[in-house]
Amino acid sequence: MGHLLEIRRGHSTLFAWIQLVAVYFLIECALWSSRTAVRNEWALVAALAVLVFVLLDRPSLTRLGLLLPNTFGAGIILAMSFAVASFIICAVLGLGGQIDSGTVLPNLYRSGGYVIWALLQQFLLQSFFFTRCEDLFGEATAVWAAATLFAAAHLPSPFLTTFALAGGLFFCEMFRRYRSIYPLAVGHAVLGLTVAVTMPDSLMHHMRAGIGYLQF
Repeated sequence: MGHLLEIRRGHSTLFAWIQLVAVYFLIECALWSSRTAVRNEWALVAALAVLVFVLLDRPSLTRLGLLLPNTFGAGIILAMSFAVASFIICAVLGLGGQIDSGTVLPNLYRSGGYVIWALLQQFLLQSFFFTRCEDLFGEATAVWAAATLFAAAHLPSPFLTTFALAGGLFFCEMFRRYRSIYPLAVGHAVLGLTVAVTMPDSLMHHMRAGIGYLQF
């Protein structure tokens, strides 16, 4: 009986590794394809792979972080997100910088769209990558492993990669504690939009990663 459990555990570990490597490879293909149409095709394949793997995993809503957050956890996440965003804005203004919403965020509609994009990113980061890293390495190490993968996906932009690593560590730790992606998505949007309007486009390249950063 113990031998069978060991075999099943080994198969589960191998499958988790396969999922991590396969999906990350597909994402990198999407980020580094030179043609937009090809990038979109790789992105679609990556999304389908995530969906298939999640369905095969048959996770609970709690594991995925799709339940509504408790008030305390959501309050902590949102308070910290707005505090950091305020600090960034004050620091930029204090150093003589400017708030430029016209270049990256031409209207409120696009800002709302970014919230949806942030939710999708948090699902990918937490519900997919973090949960598998958690199975492989345990909770504490999973925070660093998932955040590192998240940051590496923002290469070769040095500033965006740095912001992504710091944000990824925060998001993953908050997910580990409170297990809901919804307040994380709002916090992600707040911080992402703050970076977008306070950092010069000459450094951020329209918040692009992969080949898009190099082609800017």
